Amino acid sequence: MNASDELARLNSLRNLRLLDTLPSESFDRITRLVASYFNLPIAAVSLTDVDRQWFKSKVGVEHDRIPRHKAPCAEVAETGRMLVIRDFHADNYYADSTLGNAGIRFYAGAPLLTPDGYGLGALCVLGAEPRNITDDEMATLTDLAAMVMDQIELQHAVGRIEPSSGLPNRFQLLNDLSDLAQRRPGGQHIISLLDLAQTAQFDSLSRVMGPSYLDSLIRSVARILNTHVGQDSTPYHVGPTQFAFFAPAATDADLYSQTLLDILTEIERQSDFHMTMTPSIGVMTFDPTEMQPEDVLRSLQSAVQDARDSDTGIGWFSSATDMRHRRNFRLLQDFPVALETEDELFLVFQPRMDLDSGSVEIAEALLRWNHPVLGPISPAEFIPIVEASTFARGLSAWVIDQSLRQLAEWKAQGLDFKLSINLSALNLEEPDFFERMMDKLKDYAVDPACIELELTETAMMKETDRALDLLQRLTDTGIRLAIDDFGTGYSSLAYMQKLPATIVKIDRSFITDMAKGHRERVLVRSMINLSHSLGYRVVAEGVESAEASDLLQTMGCDEIQGFWLSRPMRADALKDWLADHTSRASGLA
Repeated sequence: MNASDELARLNSLRNLRLLDTLPSESFDRITRLVASYFNLPIAAVSLTDVDRQWFKSKVGVEHDRIPRHKAPCAEVAETGRMLVIRDFHADNYYADSTLGNAGIRFYAGAPLLTPDGYGLGALCVLGAEPRNITDDEMATLTDLAAMVMDQIELQHAVGRIEPSSGLPNRFQLLNDLSDLAQRRPGGQHIISLLDLAQTAQFDSLSRVMGPSYLDSLIRSVARILNTHVGQDSTPYHVGPTQFAFFAPAATDADLYSQTLLDILTEIERQSDFHMTMTPSIGVMTFDPTEMQPEDVLRSLQSAVQDARDSDTGIGWFSSATDMRHRRNFRLLQDFPVALETEDELFLVFQPRMDLDSGSVEIAEALLRWNHPVLGPISPAEFIPIVEASTFARGLSAWVIDQSLRQLAEWKAQGLDFKLSINLSALNLEEPDFFERMMDKLKDYAVDPACIELELTETAMMKETDRALDLLQRLTDTGIRLAIDDFGTGYSSLAYMQKLPATIVKIDRSFITDMAKGHRERVLVRSMINLSHSLGYRVVAEGVESAEASDLLQTMGCDEIQGFWLSRPMRADALKDWLADHTSRASGLA
């Protein structure tokens, strides 16, 4: 074989990216079959590299390579023809070869030929005794070699290589992870996922620069990663801008972060990434026998998202963080079912007391969720998740409906009471919110004056004509508006004068901090005075002691709400609590 043909043959072999890949069960089946058919102890799928024979699959062999010099499989690859050595001792050329010196006496190898005729190596069988081979056996070995090539085409050429990078794709990685679990049981491995850009960045870059520019960036990154992973491994192109790669064996996890930082630095140095993309790397250690391949990829996706929030752009997988994300996803999945189930979601009510008169005429309606499997779920956990999803409208609709239903029931029982209901910023953007609210009030025959709607300070500050118009229309009906969590947002005093709200609820964090010292108490007093000067009635949240209640009364606060007065309770319990509170207040009077 001349030099140009050998170069073309080696290019064909390298383009298939077979060398130094993990053992594969799909190849091992054929190797075991050929060893069993010939009743010989040794068989292999042998690939002929520049100076070695590398075994993609093997039976009865411990090492994974031998020198190419005087290797029979090299002759098969070079000539593209079957080779049979019936007795190494009788063969002048191979008698003192690596195999001959190892005690091998018999060899038969069929070529692994590409469609354009290049020999990659051989499917071979070997024995420790001289042996003849029949025509049928030669035909069978040839057929099995063709099956090996079919497997190569199936797994490493068709549908397993990304054209833009020339790297194995996600399907090949999943296959290799499965093989890793079977062939190397036990032990920890390190795998990383490089993500070049967030989705919005990728979409913007595609729109401005076009696919050809992106392909050139992908190829550049592929070259960098190939340099870092070394000859014994290969990176994988698993997504449009994502690459996975293994760390070398015996890599120290504590030191590996520096290697990953070097990769990020080299990527940013050799391209315009610092202007258009924000590369990050998620990394994890794992035992392939304890994790399914899909779980490895999913965990890497979690790690790379966490990496975007780190200062270095490197994020190690955290099982605790991953569990939280998975729990959040489950809650979001299960919430629509809870909306349709009678006993999962329910309201509790926390009363507010007028500090001057001691009377209680209103309570805040609070949502609770008793999950059938996970048990009670804190509203601080599930409400932010739901409000950030498409179920936010359903959540508000459910709370409003149940609150008005409860007011109607109390009224039928002779109890005139008011409820404060929490809304989200998304409700201000619903074009039919006002009409739906009016329809519900009419359905339950509830006076709008019995309703107070709470919105957070940040939500209230959305200065849009639609939001302001909606708030004004609501207050025109008699509904009161309250600014919730006052002090935690970014309010403008000038804008607060425009709002049709009449109540300010000082966030509980400020009330709790009053116990720390004079400056904290001055801050609360200033908030009360400022709110009064703007015409607001002031409610203090999170009051948990008589001392705090007395101090707030001295400061001129109008109402209090918190555990000192009462914890949130069910509707029947609230009715009994109100009767008891009224009786005690009358006795004190």
